[in-house]
Amino acid sequence: MKTTPLTDTHIALGAKMVDFAGFYMPVRYSSDLDEHHCVRNAVGMFDVSHMGEFILKGDKALPLLQKIVSNDVSKLERGQALYGYLPNETGGIVDDLLVYHLDDGHYMCVVNAGNIDKDWAWFNQHNTEGAELHNISENTALLAIQGPKAAEALQSLTDVDLASIPYYRFVRGSFAGVENVIISATGYTGAGGFELYFNKVHAVDIWNKILETGKPFGLQPIGLGARDTLRLEKGFCLYGNDIDDTTSPLEAGLGWVTKFNKDFIAKDILLQQKADGLKHKLVGFTMIDRGIPRGHYIIKDANGNEIGHVTSGTQSPTLGYGVGLGYVDTVFSSIDSEIYIDIRGKLLKAKVVKLPFL
Repeated sequence: MKTTPLTDTHIALGAKMVDFAGFYMPVRYSSDLDEHHCVRNAVGMFDVSHMGEFILKGDKALPLLQKIVSNDVSKLERGQALYGYLPNETGGIVDDLLVYHLDDGHYMCVVNAGNIDKDWAWFNQHNTEGAELHNISENTALLAIQGPKAAEALQSLTDVDLASIPYYRFVRGSFAGVENVIISATGYTGAGGFELYFNKVHAVDIWNKILETGKPFGLQPIGLGARDTLRLEKGFCLYGNDIDDTTSPLEAGLGWVTKFNKDFIAKDILLQQKADGLKHKLVGFTMIDRGIPRGHYIIKDANGNEIGHVTSGTQSPTLGYGVGLGYVDTVFSSIDSEIYIDIRGKLLKAKVVKLPFL
């Protein structure tokens, strides 16, 4: 398994370690429930250095991104990030990603850990015009400090006014004595907070300084278990669960980051899907009957006919009942539609709701 610059630190802290996307990662330090509430109510810190980062430079960088990314990268101002996905040639999804506009002709793409090699090959395969590409994943550390007290907990470590960074914006500045740290406000928990990108040689020092300055604000290290329940409460997709190479981005509700005002891979396929009408849709649902939905559970109608499947599900720590995402036949995708989750042979009632769950 691959490691991050902080793997030994997690082990020393007593974290339970697991294989995640080929990386040896902390799934929890105390309990998933406690860590979830810590982020929702105070502040927690995640090591997400397993994520991948690619740098694109030169006057061919933007044309390449416009061709392979669904969203319109030309609209990005310097200091701004956007969310999008890489469509494949059959209208599925190679990966979802963030694109940061660092400077004129200078971009950073952040991709999922399990897809680094696949995505790097995809970028290079389509780089027919010769953009300058660098895979900096191996040398980049990434921490996510999330929660309503994140700005207070971090502010003493930087001169950057953290509270003034708008959503999906970033600045480059000094942090914990390290220069040229990217401080962004994209977030994957819906609890507010920041992501810090920097050279991996500083990882242990920055991690320890954040733990120390964050103590008065209740900051704790947080594992992947709570990260999953936090993102699910906000209805955020997870690649490999809710979207993959075979799923339609339009059926997955990603039409809002699909910009048809430009040419990109699979544009014609997605336009045809739109014209024909979608057969399935990814929906959020809450349990009415008592039960916890899990990925791959079958979704049925009142008569027991199969109409879809669950892609992500959990007992929401904040709400206290089961919530999930799943694909259903379009006729059952309207808000308040009654559906049933087959849990160990029992049909338990649920209803389709508007996302996010909270």
